[in-house]
Amino acid sequence: MWSLPLFALAYAGVSQAWMPASGKIRGVSLGSQFVMERWMANDEWNKMGCGGTESEFDCVSKLGQAQANQAFATHWNTWTTKDDIAKMQSYGINTIRIPVGYWMREDLVFSDSEHFPQGGLKYLEQICGWASDAGLYIIIDLYGAPGAQIAGNSDTGQIAPSPGFYVDWQYERAYKFLEWMTNIVQNKANRAYRNVGMLEIVNEPLQSSNSQTESMRKIYYPTAWKRIRAAEEALHIDKNKRLHIQMMNTKWGSGDPHQYLTDDWFAAYDDHRYLKDSHDNGLNQAGSGKTPAAYLKQSCIDDRGGNWPTIVGEFSLSVANDLENSSPAFAPPGDHVDWYRKWFAAQIQAYEKQSGWIFWSWKANYIGGRNDWRWSYKGMREPKNIASC
Repeated sequence: MWSLPLFALAYAGVSQAWMPASGKIRGVSLGSQFVMERWMANDEWNKMGCGGTESEFDCVSKLGQAQANQAFATHWNTWTTKDDIAKMQSYGINTIRIPVGYWMREDLVFSDSEHFPQGGLKYLEQICGWASDAGLYIIIDLYGAPGAQIAGNSDTGQIAPSPGFYVDWQYERAYKFLEWMTNIVQNKANRAYRNVGMLEIVNEPLQSSNSQTESMRKIYYPTAWKRIRAAEEALHIDKNKRLHIQMMNTKWGSGDPHQYLTDDWFAAYDDHRYLKDSHDNGLNQAGSGKTPAAYLKQSCIDDRGGNWPTIVGEFSLSVANDLENSSPAFAPPGDHVDWYRKWFAAQIQAYEKQSGWIFWSWKANYIGGRNDWRWSYKGMREPKNIASC
C-alpha cells in the first residue's frame, strides 16, 4: 500500500477516488478511444471515413460536423466495450487511463475555427460506469490541450504548426475544462464516475527548458491545481476524498513539475518510458546496443525514480523503428514470444519499484499493415502471444 498521505484514499470506506488494494497500479490506456491516432487505428480510421486525414480536427473538417459526429459516435460506442472491461478485470488489470481532449467540453471550442467531434461525454460516462462496476481505478488525462501542447502530433487532436498552448488565454480554457471535469467526477449523485481518482492536467508537454515550459510550471501547474481544489471545496469534498492531480515527471524533460507548487496533497507524477527511443547505456546504438540482450539489460537496471509517487503511465513492447519489423532478432514478434515475455516481465518489475505501470495501449488496429500486439495488451493476451503476462 502507498504511504500516507499521498495515497490515503486506499483505506476502507472511501467510495470516491480509492486506490488499488494491491498498492500498485497495473493498468492499460484506452488509446484512440477519445483522442484518435491514425498510426495505431488505421483500419478504424478509414472505416469512419477519415482516410486521407491525420487528426480528428482534419477528419471533422473533411466530413462536416453532422457526419463526423455520427462516425465518431459509432467509434466511441464500439472501440472499448463492456466486454473489454470484463477482460481487463479477468487479466488482473486494476486501472484504466482514459485520454481525452479539451473539446469534450464543447462550449470551449471556437466554432468558427476549431473542428472536433461532438457528443463524447456520454460515452466517457458509459466507460467509467462499466469500469467502476468492475472495480477498476480510473485516471482521466487531458491528452489534447487547447492550442496543442506540441506541434505536428495527432495525439493533441490536431496537426498544429506550432505549440499554441503556452499562453494565458489557452491556459484559461484548460482550467475551465479541468474545473468542469472535476465537477462531473466529484458529483456524488452520478455513480458512474465513483472510481475516478486521478486527473492529469496535461499530457506530454514540450520536452525542453525554455520560456514556454517555465510558464507551464510557474503559472499553469499551480493555477490548475488551485482551480481543481477550489471546485472540490465548493462541492464540500472532504480532503481525503479529493482527486490526485497528476503531472509529467522531471524525467519527461519539461523541468521539475513540483518546482512552483505550494501544495502537493495528493500530487502524482507520470513517466513515459519507451525504450525504442532510448540511448541509455548504449541502447539502440550500432552493434551490441541493437540486440535483445541490450533491451533486457536496460530494463533490468532501469531506475524511474525521482518525483514521488510516479506511475509509469506509458510503455510498450515496441523496439526501435529500424529493428521493429526488419530485424530477425525481434521480428516477426510471433517468432520471439519467449523473449518478449521476459522483456515484459523485466519492465513491469522495474516500474513496480515505483507506483506501478500502465501499458500503451489496450487495443490497436493495424500498425504498419498488421495488428501488432507489441502495442496492444488485449492482443498480447491472445492465445499464442504473451498469454501468461
